[in-house]
Amino acid sequence: MSTPCVSAFRWVPPFAQGVVRDLRVRWALEEAGVGYEAQLLDFEESKQPAYLRQQPFGQVPAFSDGRVDMFESGAIVLHIALDSPALMPGDDAGRARTMTWIFAALNSVEPAFAQLGEIDLFHAGEAWTVERRPQVEADVRAKLATLSAQLEGRDYLEDNFTAGDLMMVTVLRILRHTPLVGEYPVLHAYQARCEARPAFQRALAAQLEPFEQAA
Repeated sequence: MSTPCVSAFRWVPPFAQGVVRDLRVRWALEEAGVGYEAQLLDFEESKQPAYLRQQPFGQVPAFSDGRVDMFESGAIVLHIALDSPALMPGDDAGRARTMTWIFAALNSVEPAFAQLGEIDLFHAGEAWTVERRPQVEADVRAKLATLSAQLEGRDYLEDNFTAGDLMMVTVLRILRHTPLVGEYPVLHAYQARCEARPAFQRALAAQLEPFEQAA
C-alpha cells in the first residue's frame, strides 16, 4: 500500500476553516497511525477535468491509498476504520454499532445542522429565513437532545472511542458559530473530550497550516 493521499483546499474563508470535510479523513488516519500526504487544491483546480475524475462533484476530500480510489468523507473514514482497531471494535456487534453511528451522524444529524449553517452563514437577513430558521433550529435542538440523552453517563457513544464518535464530533463542529452545543453540558463535554485527543489536534493543525500560510 502506498502512502495515502487526501485532497484538501489550499484556502477557504475563515468560517469554513476547521470544518472542511478532509478533517474527518485526516483525523481517522491520525487515530489509525497512518501517515498521509495532502493534495492541496485551489477552488478552480477542483473543477478541472483531472480532479473531477477523482471527485465527480469537485469537492474534498478525494482519497487514494494504492488499493482504492474514493470520495465522500464518510465512506473514506469507514474504509480506514475497518482496518484500524483504534477506530473499529473487533466484535461483530461493536462493528455494526460503530457503522450505525457513522451513518446516523451523516444522515440523521448532519442535514439539519448544515441547513442551519447555510441559513446563518449564507442567507442571514433574508426575508424567508424569518419563518424558516426557527423551524430548523427546533429540529437541531431535537437532534442535540437525543444525542445528549444517549451520552448521559458515558464518555463515548459506545464503550470506547470509535469512528462513530469521530464522525459525530465533526458534525457537531458545524454548529460552532452558535451557542447551541454549549446549552447541553453532556454534549459540550463530549465534544471537548474528543477534540482534546492528540490525533484530532494533529489533524486540525494540518488542515489549518496551509490556510495560515495563504493568509
